[in-house]
Amino acid sequence: MNQKRTFAELREQAIALRRAGRSRREIRDLLAITSNEILNEALRGEPPQLQNLRLNAKDEERRKARELRAQGLDYQQIAAKLGVSKSSVSLWVRDLPRPARLSPEECRQRAADGVRRFWAAEGPIREAQRQAVSDAAAAQVGALSDREIIIAGAIAYWCEGSKSKPHRRRDRVIFVNSDPRLIRFFLRFLEITGIPPNRLRCQLHIHESADVEAAQRFWLERTGLQPAQFRRPVLKRHNPKTIRKNTGDQYHGCLRIDVLSSIELYRQIDGWATAAIGGEGTQQGSGQPRS
Repeated sequence: MNQKRTFAELREQAIALRRAGRSRREIRDLLAITSNEILNEALRGEPPQLQNLRLNAKDEERRKARELRAQGLDYQQIAAKLGVSKSSVSLWVRDLPRPARLSPEECRQRAADGVRRFWAAEGPIREAQRQAVSDAAAAQVGALSDREIIIAGAIAYWCEGSKSKPHRRRDRVIFVNSDPRLIRFFLRFLEITGIPPNRLRCQLHIHESADVEAAQRFWLERTGLQPAQFRRPVLKRHNPKTIRKNTGDQYHGCLRIDVLSSIELYRQIDGWATAAIGGEGTQQGSGQPRS
């Protein structure tokens, strides 16, 4: 071999031998090339002749592998997509130019795209599973009797309603919540306990940056009460430094429901909740244990 031969001359000779039907091993031996890296560079971009391909190579998979390589995928990604070994991928695409390295931003974008594709396929499956469990649980409960509504309503109030404290006695029924389903259930609870709608007063509590009028209409429709029963909304001052999640069309603020002349009802709720929960309770919010 001529030691002064340039790489351009070596590549020209290697390509000529490849086009003449010579195999990689034959080209390496004829040109006295001792490095596979030099051989790869000399043959880069020049596909092997059909007669030199391995007999067990799958033409369709090879074609797909070369397409994926041209799109910038690495050996491992191609092997995963086609379900073949990395060594097969290397044999099929090693003559193609190596894809340029991705920038950090491109890597992050590719990872984000992969996550989106995963959840696009996985999300509906998991949602269906959640819904199936929820539907089965709802079927177990079925329709509630008036007694069961009183029990559930009293417990809901004891979790979400205003309660008397030893240092601040306030035997009044005030219920606040942002979930329209729970608000409707509480109204049903009040109906069963004999509270007429005209004894209810509502007040919207909402951030000043929200659509207050739309929220007011929302609660009017959900409660079925009259506009005159709604007091002036309470606006929460917006803090630009706070990153709020409760925004957009689904944000309707919280609704406060006051029951007028509700001392007796409050004491009943106290008793119902205590009986349902068990243990020691408080008598009319006085802080003293029941005897």
